[in-house]
Amino acid sequence: MPVYQWSGKNRKGEIKRGEIDLADERAVKNHLARQGIMPTKIKIKPKDILAGIAFLQPKVQEKDIILFTRQFSTMIDAGLPIVQCLDILQAQEENPTFKTILKDIKEQVESGTTLADAMKKHPKQFDSLFVNMIAAGEAGGILDTILARLAAYIEKAAKLKAKVKGAMTYPLVTLGIALIVLAIILVFVIPVFQKMFSEMGSTLPLPTQLVVSLSEVVKANILYMIAALVVFLFALKKYYNTEKGRVAIDHLLLMMPVIGVLIRKVAVAKFTRTMGTMLSSGVAILDALEIVAKTAGNKVIEAAVYKVRSAIAEGQTMADPLIETNVFPPMVCQMIAVGETTGALDVMLGKIADFYDEEVDQAVANLTSLIEPFMLVFLGVTIGGLVIAMYLPIFKIASAIA
Repeated sequence: MPVYQWSGKNRKGEIKRGEIDLADERAVKNHLARQGIMPTKIKIKPKDILAGIAFLQPKVQEKDIILFTRQFSTMIDAGLPIVQCLDILQAQEENPTFKTILKDIKEQVESGTTLADAMKKHPKQFDSLFVNMIAAGEAGGILDTILARLAAYIEKAAKLKAKVKGAMTYPLVTLGIALIVLAIILVFVIPVFQKMFSEMGSTLPLPTQLVVSLSEVVKANILYMIAALVVFLFALKKYYNTEKGRVAIDHLLLMMPVIGVLIRKVAVAKFTRTMGTMLSSGVAILDALEIVAKTAGNKVIEAAVYKVRSAIAEGQTMADPLIETNVFPPMVCQMIAVGETTGALDVMLGKIADFYDEEVDQAVANLTSLIEPFMLVFLGVTIGGLVIAMYLPIFKIASAIA
């Protein structure tokens, strides 16, 4: 159906504008009349020439999904039909990409498709966890509750992700800036000093000679160094995309002293939060474990979760195979065992997730406190050392004059 842009006046004389997709202009007029609006202008919205180019369209952000889920939950709780909720949400959505997706979902639901199946056709925006929980909500008649839980889960997951990203961004940005400054000094600044020293004709101190030699090597091979770095990063990415490479690198990351501890705590928080949310929403435990494994983000942890799933399928409890994986801390396994015994596994998983959210905060703070002095020492030794080495001949000349 075409999209119409309209403007008109309501009963109070206020000017209103909007967009709506209906069959024809008469349908738009009838729709506005029911809302008490006298249309003054109705026209078909011109097509965006860039609309067909996928990579130029704005991406659907996590905040868009969270806002949509929250508003959807409120509307369902208020008693509005699903199609009407989707119609309202699509009309007010500002992101054109997400607006198109919501329109497609609404049309599919109108044609008789379930909400979960309609969302399943857009896996980039609605992952398997989201779809399975929606399906459980539709089956149990508690869609509003499920949507509220989903919104809370996505918000907490986004906060956890932001904490880890923030912890890793600072050292990488600092290191990148330091390397750029170092390259500028070696390629552009030191040759100026070298020319000045050669005109003086004096013998250079050993540190200065080393720096000048390093500058000559870097200046002559800077393009090859950049190319080698690009090739290395490309090869590393290709290797990581293979099954063997992903397992090897993920295992190495878990074994690292500080970063490994952080990754493990993040994995525990994500595992328990996802499992607790899905179990409390009525998703079967085997389905929940399969989804958790797929969204683990680490191949070692994914393999451990699949082992647990296989053990449960054979009739075992969750706690025993978790202990055997040697991936999850003993305290977590013991608390899960208590949750299984008392029949409140979802509640226990939520408590573990809350505890490990705080543990992640502490791990991020520890990582930052360890990195900051290291970065200061690195900057001081490299850039400060270069500056001192280049000024040594000047100090030598000044001493000779004195």
